[in-house]
Amino acid sequence: MATKISKKIVSYGVVSEEEKAVAAVETSSSIEKDEPTSNVIHMHEKLERPEMLLGSTYKVKTPLTEHALYVTVNDVVLNQGTEHELRRPFEVFINSKNMDHFQWIVALTRIISAVFRKGGDVTFLVEELRSVFDPRGGYFKRGGKFMPSLVAEIGEVIDQHLRFIGMIKDDGLDDHQKRFLEEKREQFDAAGQSKVAEIAESSFPAGAQLCNKCNTKAMIKMDGCMTCLNCGDSKCG
Repeated sequence: MATKISKKIVSYGVVSEEEKAVAAVETSSSIEKDEPTSNVIHMHEKLERPEMLLGSTYKVKTPLTEHALYVTVNDVVLNQGTEHELRRPFEVFINSKNMDHFQWIVALTRIISAVFRKGGDVTFLVEELRSVFDPRGGYFKRGGKFMPSLVAEIGEVIDQHLRFIGMIKDDGLDDHQKRFLEEKREQFDAAGQSKVAEIAESSFPAGAQLCNKCNTKAMIKMDGCMTCLNCGDSKCG
C-alpha cells in the first residue's frame, strides 16, 4: 500500500530485525494485558436482571405508624468468580400493612431502583434522602438518633446496606478521638451529672442533648464545652 509523504524528510533510520522482534513482543504483551480488563462487566442500565438476586431485608419501626416497614435491597454480583467480582445494588422494594403511603412509596422504590441500575456512584442517594424533612416533625429512633422523616430513615437503611456490601467505607473515629471520648465519658459519670435511670435503649446519658452533626442525643457539657460522645463534635473546636 502506497503512503503519500506530505512533509520533508529530515532524517531516516533502518530498523533491524531484532528491533522488529522486540516491538512485536511488546505489542502482543500489551494486548494480553488489555484483554482481561476489556471483559470486565460494569453496572449499566441495559444489564439484564438475573433469575436470582442476593437480597437483604431491613425492618423499620417508627412511632408514626402502627405497622412496620420492610425494606428489601436486592444486589447483583458482577464478574462472579474473578478478581473483579463486585456486589452492587440492583433494586429496592418496600412493603407494609399500612397502605397510607402506598403511592409515594411505590414511586420512591422505582426511582431508587432506576438509579441503582444506572451504575456509577449511587452513594449520593443516602444524603439526598436524609435531607428530607417532614413538616409535621420528625421522631427519635431507638438509640436516641433523630430522624427528620420516614424518607430519611429509608435513606438510613440504604446507607446501612451500602456499608454492608462495601460501597461506603466506614472510616470511624481514630484512636485519639476514641480515647478523648472515653475520658470525657468517665469525667461526666464521675462528676455525678448522669442520672441513675437512663433510657434502656440508649448507651448515652439521659441528660444528653441532640447533636446537630450526627443527630444523636449524645451531646453533654463538660468544662463549659458541649461535646458529642457519639461523633466527637465539639463546640470548642
